[in-house]
This record gives sequence, structure tokens and C-alpha cells, in this order.
Amino acid sequence: MRVAFDHQIFCLQNYGGISRYFSRIAEQMAVTGNEVGIFSPLHRNFYLQGLPEGIVHGRKAERYPPRTTRLALIYNHLLGHNAMRTWRPQVAHETYFSRFSAVPKGCPIVLTVYDMIHELYPENFSARDQTTQLKRRAVERADHVICISQSTRQDLMRLFAVPESKLSVVHLGFEQFKRASQEVAAPSTKPYLLYVGSRHGYKNFLGLLDAVASSHRLKADFDIVAFGGGAFSTSELEHVQELGFANGQVRQVGGDDAVLGQLYEGAKAFVYPSLYEGFGLPPLEAMVHNCPVISSGTSSMPEVIGDAGVLFDPLNGDEMAGAIERVVYSENEIARLVELGHERLKHFSWQRCTQETLAIYQSLQR
Repeated sequence: MRVAFDHQIFCLQNYGGISRYFSRIAEQMAVTGNEVGIFSPLHRNFYLQGLPEGIVHGRKAERYPPRTTRLALIYNHLLGHNAMRTWRPQVAHETYFSRFSAVPKGCPIVLTVYDMIHELYPENFSARDQTTQLKRRAVERADHVICISQSTRQDLMRLFAVPESKLSVVHLGFEQFKRASQEVAAPSTKPYLLYVGSRHGYKNFLGLLDAVASSHRLKADFDIVAFGGGAFSTSELEHVQELGFANGQVRQVGGDDAVLGQLYEGAKAFVYPSLYEGFGLPPLEAMVHNCPVISSGTSSMPEVIGDAGVLFDPLNGDEMAGAIERVVYSENEIARLVELGHERLKHFSWQRCTQETLAIYQSLQR
């Protein structure tokens, strides 16, 4: 089968879960003998560099000049459309939500919807954010829509009134990060709890800080390491100080996948306090690195984690603190969760994700 992926997400992300997703399924499809093309004439995506030769139709720019992202999107749309039309795909998969499609007329379109965060938590985004309008338009023009969890599928049906027949669920895969050649993460004088990703609003990072601070044992015995998400803001630093954490007890670490893998392996536990996730890869990443998972039990988290983690109500700080204490002070519980995590991982792989996605493409050819 000849499958094309458009430019959208590869222009917007240097790294990120969505661009990793498309890179992995493109790679798997090529390995199984399908013709795959990613049409992103001028991109800045790290993952595309590792794909087999001939898949990527475009070249990498280290960065776009300031305030030129919109021009880059227009440039990629026009050139990508012409290149894709010449290439003549049998199916095209739009990678994100755009006002206009770059897909040649008459070619079936598949779209993936990752979550409904913009619709459920609009207060977390600028009033000028147009993601909801663009998403609705992209869903309407797609011939079929993939959702990355049953939770996202139910939200999409409820909020956009999309017919069930137009939707399929395909879970994501996961990967174990390569070991760093040397110690790259900042050493910790205490055991630490690991938090991963952005920290704004619904991600509930402040809720995690409050929960740990409410427990004298946890506050005395553990550091908190936040990976990614950028440096702490002034308001976050003030909140840490107000809660009485020691200097350096709560810290932010940046870096690549090797750093993250090292942090998972060194953490006493990974804590995922988010109010909502469309899927949530970090719990699977923690499992593959033998890190016990303690997570919010909302939205897609129970679907992904199953019995391989201790779940809590993210709006109940006492329950969150209790869940963390239950795990970190019991070596038996840690060992049990690590073992269950290994079993849980058998349900997810990029190979399986690719096979199910390919079956959807093939159904549009009948």
C-alpha cells in the first residue's frame, strides 16, 4: 500500500509524542513492504532523521526564524500538496488539525484524534487558540478517524457528535530509551519521585506538590524531580517555597530520551497526577524502565495502566499522598507493580499499532 503523511506535526514539533507516533508507524510500515512518504518540505523534527532513506520528502531546518512558523506552514502546505499529488498515494493520513488539507483530491483521508483537552479544559488555553475549530473541520473532512483510546473516542462522540461508524480505537506503542553513555541526570541526595511532561493547568503538578507537602513522611524523605516542561515559573517557585520544601528538593531537569530513561530507572516511583490524558505514554515508559507507577484514575489512565499501577483521585490530595505512601514505603508493593508492569506492556507495541492502522487504510480501499 502507498501511504502519505502530511507535513503538519513535523513542522510544529522538534520532539513530542505525536511526531514520535507517526515516525514509528511510518518506519514499521516501510519494514513490512509498504510504500510510505512523509511530505514535509521544510521541517524541524528530530525523529525524521532516523527513518530509512526515501521516506521523508523534505529537509531539516535547525530552527525557523522568529515569528515565521505560520509562513513555514503555508510553504509546506503548498509544496507538500504538489509533491503528494505527483506521488499519488492510495491513502493519506493527516498528522494534525489544519484549516486546509494538503491531500490530493479524491484520495481517502485518515485523521488521528489524540484527546479532547482543548474542549474539556478551554481555560488552559488562549482565547485566540483555534484548535477546536480546526479539529472539528479536520474530523468532518476525514473519511475515517482513529482515536488513541476508548476514552478519547467516547469524548469525541459526545462533544462533536461523530458517528460511531467513523471511529476506530488504536492504542499507541511504547519504547525503551537507549542508555546514556554516562551519568547525565543530576544526582539526588534523597530518593525521588519523578514527574514527566508539561506542568500547566490540568496536568496538576501543583496538586502533586500539595499532596507531598501534606505528608510529613513524604516531605521529609523524598525529593521531587520534574522532567521536561521548561524551567519552573516564578509562580511555581513561589508555590514550592510556600509549601516549605527545602532548597533544591523540588527541581526541574531537561534533556533527551537518554536522560529521561535514566531518571525512570533511578526514581522510587513515577507519579502521574493529570486530570485528563488522551492516552498517556509516560506510565508505559516507566513500566519498561522498572519504575512503579502511581497515577490518577481518570479518563484514559485506567484503560492504559490496568492493574499495573496504584490509582488515585487527582482532586483528592490526601488520597494521592496515601497512594504514594502505599508504594514507596513497601518494597513488596514496588516489586509487585514492576512485575505487573512487564505483563501490561504486552498489550502495547508499535508493531501492533501499525498493523491495526494499516487495516484501517486497507478498509478504505474496498
